[in-house]
Amino acid sequence: GLTGPTTMGLIKVVDSEKYTFTLAGAADEVTPKLIQGELDMAAIPANLASVLYNNTQGKIRVLAVNTLGVLYITEKGDTVTDVASLKGKTIYATGKGSTPEYTLKHILKENGIDPENDVTIEFKSEPAEIVALLENAEGGVAMLPQPYVTAAMSKVEGLHIVLNLSEEWDKLGSDSKLITGVLVGRSDFIDANPEAVETFLNEYKESVDWVVNNTEEASELIDKYGIVKAAIAKKALPMCNITFISGEEMKTNLSGYLNVLFEANPKAVGGSLPGDDFYYGN
Repeated sequence: GLTGPTTMGLIKVVDSEKYTFTLAGAADEVTPKLIQGELDMAAIPANLASVLYNNTQGKIRVLAVNTLGVLYITEKGDTVTDVASLKGKTIYATGKGSTPEYTLKHILKENGIDPENDVTIEFKSEPAEIVALLENAEGGVAMLPQPYVTAAMSKVEGLHIVLNLSEEWDKLGSDSKLITGVLVGRSDFIDANPEAVETFLNEYKESVDWVVNNTEEASELIDKYGIVKAAIAKKALPMCNITFISGEEMKTNLSGYLNVLFEANPKAVGGSLPGDDFYYGN
């Protein structure tokens, strides 16, 4: 799992100690191990799941959607009131080459802003880098995911949320949802261990339900495993859009989202849209 909402929803399963769990800061730490068979499942960005499916000729399948939109535009200042007012701005962001980049560029384009010429997007590898930049600047605009939005707002005086990108996505009126994270597994592992996979998915769903309904206790566990401090987790959890969507609903939501990305940039999903065998349960 990655340090963020995907693992926050999984935390009850992590704490059960029934599974060997690895926490990583970035997806590129996880993907080689998954492909090489060192990991059986991973919680990763939605578009990366499709890229891996294509790159491995179907050896990776998606089991569930675990996180919807967690991206927010924040500003130290008061010049951003809507997407149109981002024109001419420098936007600090994380997630180059994955969901955040494609989400931001899609929303900008659909609002008549050319991401290459009308704005400057400066990508940083870690949210902490952006926080440091904003702390030392008089103003600034940043796209950050939860729970880092909450953490940044506690450190940078005057930083506040100006746009919820999930809401901006929904305003565009497509059939898709903004999806951040999914759970994937190796196809050969899934086929060889159907009962274990089902057991795990049931436990994962129970964990998500528990986290959503027990913010205080969940925050303590999230702190215990070093994802973010309990105080930050408690504030951020209601805005993290943690979920568990499987089966036909997963296929509908995810295929719609991947289709939007494919139309924007085929490379974003690995060159082509995944086949039906990508979706577990189909």
